[in-house]
Amino acid sequence: MIYLLIIVLLLLLVYGPRLWVRWVLDRYNRVEEANFPGTGSELARHLLDRCDLQEVGVEVTELGDHYDPQVRAVKLTRDKFDGKTLTAITVAAHECGHAYQHAAQEPLFLLRTRMAKLSIFAQRIGSLLLFAAPFSVLITRLPSAAFFNISGAFLIMGFAIVIHLLTLPVEIDASFNKALPLLAKGYLEPRQIPAARSILRAAACTYVAASLASLLNFWRWIALLRR
Repeated sequence: MIYLLIIVLLLLLVYGPRLWVRWVLDRYNRVEEANFPGTGSELARHLLDRCDLQEVGVEVTELGDHYDPQVRAVKLTRDKFDGKTLTAITVAAHECGHAYQHAAQEPLFLLRTRMAKLSIFAQRIGSLLLFAAPFSVLITRLPSAAFFNISGAFLIMGFAIVIHLLTLPVEIDASFNKALPLLAKGYLEPRQIPAARSILRAAACTYVAASLASLLNFWRWIALLRR
């Protein structure tokens, strides 16, 4: 019974925030409640130009809303790109917040970007270590390949945990120190500010949920590999 309760609590911790985030974003993404003169992409372009970031593009994507530092572009899904809803406007401003961080060369944003690049290399090395573990037992005659397994698991999943932990303060800064103050200066009505804050808080929670999921997977892998 205790184990079942623990499993249920873990599932709520991992999947509960995701469901809540989806509900919040959908709640304020209703076309019939749209009352903004421009779309999310038009606002993004305006905010970028306002900060002399004409070189940063605004593009539509199917890979989720994000700022791409490699090509320097704010990328929005079709509903945010063409939408005139509160969710579209708020998310567009949030992604512009990352462009501001990049332009200002903010240390935490740059560190997160470097770590994201390193994670690709780390995952390849980790996969190689996991693949090599059985062969290491044959070559070295050691009874266990735990070192290779645990090192590989850390490089694949532990690195993801570190990136999620670095991402959270970057996201919070883009939301509440960059996007929300801008939106409050004439782009949103006072009555819309609490809803925009809820949207930005929900967006940050996606990374909390991702961190918890990565941590849970890492513990599970370590437990399996140590057997």
